[in-house]
Amino acid sequence: MLFDSTLRRDLARNFGATLVVILTIVLTIMLISTIGRAAGGEIAPQEVVLFLGYTGLGHLPTMLALSLFIAVVATLSRMYRESEMSIWFASGVGLTRFVSPVLRVAGPVLLVIGVLALFVWPWQNQRSAELKDRFQRRSDISRVAPNQFTTSSDGTSVFFTERDANDAKTARNVFILRSLPDSESVTSARSGKIEMDGDDRYLVLSRGQRNEENLKSNEKTLARFEGYRVQAGERVLSGMNDLPPKARSTLELLLEPTPRHQGQLAWRLGLLLGAANMTLLGIGLSASNPRRPNNWNLLFALLAFVVYYNVINLTEAWIAGGKATLGPALAVAHGGAFVIAVGLLWWREQGASRIGWRRTAVSA
Repeated sequence: MLFDSTLRRDLARNFGATLVVILTIVLTIMLISTIGRAAGGEIAPQEVVLFLGYTGLGHLPTMLALSLFIAVVATLSRMYRESEMSIWFASGVGLTRFVSPVLRVAGPVLLVIGVLALFVWPWQNQRSAELKDRFQRRSDISRVAPNQFTTSSDGTSVFFTERDANDAKTARNVFILRSLPDSESVTSARSGKIEMDGDDRYLVLSRGQRNEENLKSNEKTLARFEGYRVQAGERVLSGMNDLPPKARSTLELLLEPTPRHQGQLAWRLGLLLGAANMTLLGIGLSASNPRRPNNWNLLFALLAFVVYYNVINLTEAWIAGGKATLGPALAVAHGGAFVIAVGLLWWREQGASRIGWRRTAVSA
């Protein structure tokens, strides 16, 4: 039918254009954030693109849902603005008739959102955790940021190194300032490298000297050395044995129904249910008066999207904190949203029926 094919084509075109714009904006923001994390020593600089890919996959369900929602609202709003909806209403086509073609376009997108939320989301979180864990435990001098001062977690030591151009695992011109309540020391060396001893990370220095001052007695000592080893920062514990709920598979969350696991499961299911509800809600929110062209309906629609997805996060927090259980929380949050979407659609349908009846009476 011409009605179905035209509407589906417009929806698909608007969805593709919106998704490209949102992907460009979000990935640019993520790239800046990832580069900052690499500069701060959280991930390896050579793995920035890989980490960005994992992060982008994790946010793709939300971007798809938002793109689909905007496509529905923008397409139907244009039809209201150009009086196409009035023609369809006068021809006997009600607003509920738009649900079928919209769901045909949204069906594959909702399927992809479900797969991403239930299976790809935990996988990418686990891969991201492995990247960060491997970098934290690597015995490479690049773990200590070169050409900048790095402070230990307890604030007692400050490190400064320069990268050796010929050997990435070795640093040169190493400087260490260590301040304790009763002493202060300055250690310098021509070269150094990082070594791991269990969960501890050490900076091994070669050919240098150490100046130490006792702050109580003002006694100063100077020692030269050919080899010296000092602990570089905090203990590096592997976090792969204690993964957070977001990095655990959906099956594991089902088999271990702890409050935190159920909260994460509610969040994953909420992405799929929320995308479906917002698609229906977009049909009702797109109505506008063609005599007063404005974008207020689109702004209200985006506000509704933000509020709904904050409710999804709030539901996760309530379940994880033991304030609610999985079934009732999903029923209240998403069942309530479905009732609102259907109620708004019915209300718009009644208004469309009145418009069609009036136009029929005038033509008669």
